[in-house]
Amino acid sequence: MRRTLARWARAEWGPLYAAVRDPLRRRGPSALPLTAAAVGLTASLHYAQQQPWGEALVRNLGAVRADDPLGAALLRTPLSLFVPAPDLPVWGALAQILLVFGIAELCLGRWRTLAIAYAATLAGTLYARLGVTLGAHAPFGLPWTDAQVVDTGPSAAVVGLAVYVGWRYGAYATAGAVTLAMVAEVLLKENLAGKEHLAALTAVGLLCLLAALRDRDPDRLRPHRNPAGWTGRGPGTPPVRT
Repeated sequence: MRRTLARWARAEWGPLYAAVRDPLRRRGPSALPLTAAAVGLTASLHYAQQQPWGEALVRNLGAVRADDPLGAALLRTPLSLFVPAPDLPVWGALAQILLVFGIAELCLGRWRTLAIAYAATLAGTLYARLGVTLGAHAPFGLPWTDAQVVDTGPSAAVVGLAVYVGWRYGAYATAGAVTLAMVAEVLLKENLAGKEHLAALTAVGLLCLLAALRDRDPDRLRPHRNPAGWTGRGPGTPPVRT
């Protein structure tokens, strides 16, 4: 039984573990500048919104509601990712960012991590506006009261990154478990956050599909240089297998 579980764990998480281990061995904590900045920014914004002088400032810069003007909501969305939800403990948001953003940054790089996190957050934000417009009685709709709910926090980005990294590195059971957990959240407790998580997963699923189609593109698969394991003996000389 133990051997079976060990084999399964190596198959599920082995490539992901190797992708995380190698840059940490080479560069140590300096391999995680985005994660460190995200944790620091989230902690700073949490502190600021607890202070009389900072509550309005954080709300005006990073709090998004479905009834906000679209332009203002789009401007606030990037920062809203790092504003902890006021009704949840901040350590949860910090732990999510440290773990999931850290793994994603090591595996995907900082810019791709940031792009996927923003895409997932933006998908949730735009869905909230659409859901309120559709109304509570429409499929995938939301009650009008959700238009006043403050929509902040890293949870949509965390869910999206977890699924994307799991798919990219073959941890399909892990990605599937995260997806099923989000579906169960909506079925058990239908709320704005749960439906936004599903919207984020939909957006990330489309990104996975686009990446899969790109990887299957014959033009991308055609080597522009000699592939590994082949050497040339001079200009114009056919490569020789070694």
